[in-house]
Amino acid sequence: MRAAIFRGGDIVVDTLPEPVPRQGQVLVKTLACGICGSDLHAAKHSHRMAAITKRIPGRVPMDPARDVVMGHEFCCEVLDYGPDTAKTVKPGARVCAMPIMIEADGPKGMGYSNTYMGGYAERMLLAAPLLLEVPNGLSTDHAALTEPLAVGVHAVEKAALKGDEAPLVIGCGPVGLAVIAALRLKNIRPIVAADFSPKRRELAVKMGADIVIDPAKEPPYARLAADRRAAVFECVGVPGILQQMFEAVPRDARVIVVGVCMEPDTIEPMFGIVKELSLQFVLGYTPEEFARSLRLLADGEVDAASLITAKVGLEGVKGAFQALGNPEHHTKIVVEPWR
Repeated sequence: MRAAIFRGGDIVVDTLPEPVPRQGQVLVKTLACGICGSDLHAAKHSHRMAAITKRIPGRVPMDPARDVVMGHEFCCEVLDYGPDTAKTVKPGARVCAMPIMIEADGPKGMGYSNTYMGGYAERMLLAAPLLLEVPNGLSTDHAALTEPLAVGVHAVEKAALKGDEAPLVIGCGPVGLAVIAALRLKNIRPIVAADFSPKRRELAVKMGADIVIDPAKEPPYARLAADRRAAVFECVGVPGILQQMFEAVPRDARVIVVGVCMEPDTIEPMFGIVKELSLQFVLGYTPEEFARSLRLLADGEVDAASLITAKVGLEGVKGAFQALGNPEHHTKIVVEPWR
């Protein structure tokens, strides 16, 4: 089968052996898979990512010297089940699933793995217990947005907001837009969003932001209501942002780190101490949040159509990685390996 492979620091289209499902696994055809900003970071910082992962207990690092098929935002068609596996969803049905493979010694990630390939391939394996059938009315490419939406839903849930906070989202890429959508759905408003890109500020309004700010012209923190506790979501993931926040946020603010920074960063704790700031890091989502995100998309609660700016086949993946560096041109590019 064909796949777009991260190989030797490059992305190449080549053939790989057909995956064969074992017990508890499902063979699926990849219908659509979104390109995540984390994939761009992983490609750029693959050796650093592997080195850091080795230092985290329970995590299995990818080996950048071996082939990796990325892609963890997918919608697929069920083809076949492994032996002695309950067929909970009939073959031919469209499904989404958390990008996790269940093994005897615990769950294993997909998409940044040398063992389990992600969605930039014509076919892949999923964990049978995690399958969620796509509701009939939801398009395949919109269903592929379940995973990134779930990231935003989880970030807002993990922030443990009471409803009377003043939310500010820094960075309106796909993750920031998902956070904005989740804040709107919980009716925690007014939502302030900041990004240098006019296109992304426009999308922030569509997702539910009440106030959008160009940080080059105005400090976004000045728009936070003085009589409400600030909840600031960091959705950029580059060095220096956290320190900027520590210096700019008001006293007693809650900072929620959603952006994935793969480089060393420096903060001055004294700012957090003097202001008594709360700092919350978040990752992924729960199975319930993932399922809820699929329902939200199916119910039309999120403007999914505005997020998808292009679709490519496997040959277009390398170019898409480059194109996503310009926020004025693209927000979410969806890979359709069958093209």
